[in-house]
Amino acid sequence: MASKRDRDRRGIRYSVMPAVCLCVLVASVWPLLQPEAASGQDSVASQKAFADAAQVFFHPRCLNCHPAGDAPLIKDDSQPHLFGVKRGADGKGVAPLSCALCHRDANQPGGPPGVPGWHMPPEHMPMVFQGRTPGELCRQLKDPRHNGGRTGVQVIEHIDKDPLVLWGWSPGQGRTVPKMSHEDFAAKMHEWVKKGCACPD
Repeated sequence: MASKRDRDRRGIRYSVMPAVCLCVLVASVWPLLQPEAASGQDSVASQKAFADAAQVFFHPRCLNCHPAGDAPLIKDDSQPHLFGVKRGADGKGVAPLSCALCHRDANQPGGPPGVPGWHMPPEHMPMVFQGRTPGELCRQLKDPRHNGGRTGVQVIEHIDKDPLVLWGWSPGQGRTVPKMSHEDFAAKMHEWVKKGCACPD
């Protein structure tokens, strides 16, 4: 007859076995449940999607608020902003010339463009587009140290919904818009993330 100690050992072994089996099962199917595996990583397609989308980032409607320096740019030829306006620590200008002084919640006919919350990226994270190659910009956009701590999914949420981004396709009379529609641009960026956030060279 088995001793109490032997019976206890068997009891422990039998009670642990279902948990072990469950862990093995989860480990085997977990990769199939991940978005990357479900969608399939494809670095070539991801790189191409970003390269196609880059034309929007480098259009004046985007680039003018993402300059290499601390002065925003204006017009289609990216001139320095009038009146010596500067970025400021929070991206909202330097008093008394704060962005909101002239840029209201909507475009003003014959006057400054506008949308709620008009601003540039802040001083500590300027998110420069000007002078970047598509590859350099891609690596910057996916680096949380340089993109405001965003994941790839959060980057495209910003692209999908931020009023300042959407303004680029409704900038008011006399201002050009990117040749690629916002819908197509967003689709390219979704594809970039879905297929692995790979960057052009």
